[in-house]
Amino acid sequence: MFTTLVLRSPGPIVFSWGPFSLRWYGLLIGLATVLGLFLARHLAARRGLPPNSMSDLLPWLVVGSLPLARFYYVAFEWERYRDGPWWKVLALWQGGMAIHGALLGGTAALYLFAHRHRLNFWLLADCIVPSLSLGQSIGRWGNFFNNEAYGKALSPASSLWIQLQLPDGSRVHPTFLYESLWNLGLFGILLFLNYRRQPPPGSLLGLYLLGYSLGRFWIEGLRADSLMLGPLRVAQGVSLLLIGAGLALMLTAQRRASAHLSPVRPSPALSTGIPAPEHPPKEP
Repeated sequence: MFTTLVLRSPGPIVFSWGPFSLRWYGLLIGLATVLGLFLARHLAARRGLPPNSMSDLLPWLVVGSLPLARFYYVAFEWERYRDGPWWKVLALWQGGMAIHGALLGGTAALYLFAHRHRLNFWLLADCIVPSLSLGQSIGRWGNFFNNEAYGKALSPASSLWIQLQLPDGSRVHPTFLYESLWNLGLFGILLFLNYRRQPPPGSLLGLYLLGYSLGRFWIEGLRADSLMLGPLRVAQGVSLLLIGAGLALMLTAQRRASAHLSPVRPSPALSTGIPAPEHPPKEP
C-alpha cells in the first residue's frame, strides 16, 4: 500500500534582510534563465548559428515576453487589481504571469531580432524551445511556493498518492507538479531531437507548441484557479489554437525540407554516358 506524499509550501520568501526580500518565484526564474541561456548557446553552436546570437537575443526576449506575460495575466484577473494600488500591476516578483502572453511577446521579439540580424527565424526558435520547456518545468515550482496554479479539491478519502495541502488545510491536485513533469518530459524529447535528428527548421517549434498545448489542455481542466473568460477556461481555448498551429508548422517544415531535397532530373550525359552536344544539330 502506498503512503500518501503531502506537499506543503514553506511560503514565497527565501529570506528577508531589512526591506529586501528574496522570493522563490524570482529566484527560480533567474535560475531558469541562466540554464536556458547556457543550453541555447550550446544548441545554436551545433546548428551553425553565430556564437553570440543567443546572448544578444536574451534582452529582446526579456523585454518582449515578461511584460506581456504579466499584462495577459492581469487582463483576465482585473477584478483582483482594479481597486488596488497601481504598482501591483507591475509586481512581477509576487507571481502572476501567463505563459501564453510570454509566448506571444517572445515570438514577436524573436521575429524582430531575426529580421534585424538576418538570421533564420525557424532555426533560432528550434534552438530556444528546449530551454523554454526546461524553464517552464523549473518555473512551475515558483507557483508551488506562492500557493497558486493549484488543482481542484480532493476528498479526504482520495487515494491520490501525491497531494498538495493549502494553508487552510484543504488538499488539492498538485497541478503545478503535473505541468512541471510534463514540461520536463517534453524538454527531454526536444533535446534528443536537437542532438540526434536535427529535423528541418521549424519542426521543433511546432512539436513544442503541440506537446505543451496537449498537456496544458489536460492539466487546465484539473485546475481551480484558471483564468476565465465568462464560462470558458482561457488556457484551454488558446491551447486548442496552438495545437493546430503546431501541427501546421510541423507539416510545413517537412514539406519545405522535401522540396529542398527533391531529386534533380539527370542530364543526358549522366543518364547515357554520352556527352550532350553543345549546340543542337541543324536540320538538313
